Amino acid sequence: MLSNSCKRADLTASAEVETEAMRYLSDLTPSGSVLIVAADMPKAVITRDNGDGVPQRIAVLDRHLAEAMALMDWIICRNQGRVSSYVISPAGCQALRGFRASQGGAKDCIAENDDCAPRRMRYGVVESPVTVLARRRDKAGQLFLDARLVQAAERLREDFVMAQLDKVDFDVAQDLIKALETRKVPGSNVAPPGTKAARARVLDVFRDLGPGLGDVVLRCCCHLEGVESAEQAMGWCARSGKIVLRIALQRISRQYQRLGEEQMLIG
Repeated sequence: MLSNSCKRADLTASAEVETEAMRYLSDLTPSGSVLIVAADMPKAVITRDNGDGVPQRIAVLDRHLAEAMALMDWIICRNQGRVSSYVISPAGCQALRGFRASQGGAKDCIAENDDCAPRRMRYGVVESPVTVLARRRDKAGQLFLDARLVQAAERLREDFVMAQLDKVDFDVAQDLIKALETRKVPGSNVAPPGTKAARARVLDVFRDLGPGLGDVVLRCCCHLEGVESAEQAMGWCARSGKIVLRIALQRISRQYQRLGEEQMLIG
């Protein structure tokens, strides 16, 4: 659960922090949006259901910023535990409306599904390659990826971000595995327990996948590279990437199921 310690009070006085917080409050206004934090994790994640009950990652923010938002009562705890979830509060809606009014928000950019209307609609939200692929259908008219596989991809991406690996420039899965095994990930390796646990889960997934499967997953699920772009980069035949990716997602889904609910950060 987020701490409302007075030590964070100085954060709320910063105009820069306020502007940043308002951006994430905007992400929390559509229905189904929730901010999730886990014990000992330096990052928080905003997710939103895609309509099929599958959470989609919308944004990742520093924990201290989420704490500042909680301190100002802009978000309220919905579920408390090892993994806690927060939603925007009435005070947060009011603060966001006031901020937009001060910024001269356009009236013609109001989103119908916004829980804090009026507001400016979000633009430039990038869908993950897996989400795009999940809308396609095979020759029999069945969805190419079911909700279970999409959720597996989202959980891996969330673990990847929580493990502080989203800025790591590895395109080959074996290089990532070696870095995790030798604890030589670029950047600070003094990680809290939650980050270490996320890195362990990522390592287990890629060890299970091996080369090939791991490479396409690293590109498409972790780095959010398009499937066609990944095919070209790896020298694969056209349209082969989506087949390999589906096979990989089936293995990832089984891997997370073996971990059990107690090991899951989000889901």
